[in-house]
Amino acid sequence: MKRSIRIILVAAVIIIGAIDAMAIEEATYTVVKKDNKFAIRDYAPHILAETVVEGDLEEAGNKAFNRLFRYISGDNRARDKVAMTAPVGQQRVQERWAVRFMMPASHSLETLPEPEDPKVTLRQAPSRRIAAVRYSGFWSEKGYPRYKLELESWIHERGLTVAGDPIWARYNPPFAPWFLRRNEIPISGRGRR
Repeated sequence: MKRSIRIILVAAVIIIGAIDAMAIEEATYTVVKKDNKFAIRDYAPHILAETVVEGDLEEAGNKAFNRLFRYISGDNRARDKVAMTAPVGQQRVQERWAVRFMMPASHSLETLPEPEDPKVTLRQAPSRRIAAVRYSGFWSEKGYPRYKLELESWIHERGLTVAGDPIWARYNPPFAPWFLRRNEIPISGRGRR
């Protein structure tokens, strides 16, 4: 029994260490307010690589992720690699899904390699205020409605106004254990600055 516990603890330390060693650049923001799993943040402008696909949540996410990953892995006119960042965002756009990789802050629209695939576009995202809820677990549609409703209630209780559609954001690689995964639902909003 003690040996089994030691093996589990060592495995957990190795997994956590591997995830920490893979730390990647995240979107830059300032926390305006934090309330347990909820937060209001002001995000700095940043560049996104984006593609729009059809399908259900998971099918669309996989298809789009692969297309965007090929772009940052060198499937671009310069054959340059671009560092992976977090989060990967997915947002419903009419009957399709827009999936986005944030580009590293060291790049501008002028310095990023031009995508080879015409279905991948680069665009500047403006600064904005975001309300977000953070949760762990698998990245799937199962928990999304619950956390989205909780976030919308939290926003309403504070007298804030939603100014955009929710985004599903994931931060971790697929091999990360479910209990260590960071997921968020951010929604653009308007409120007092």
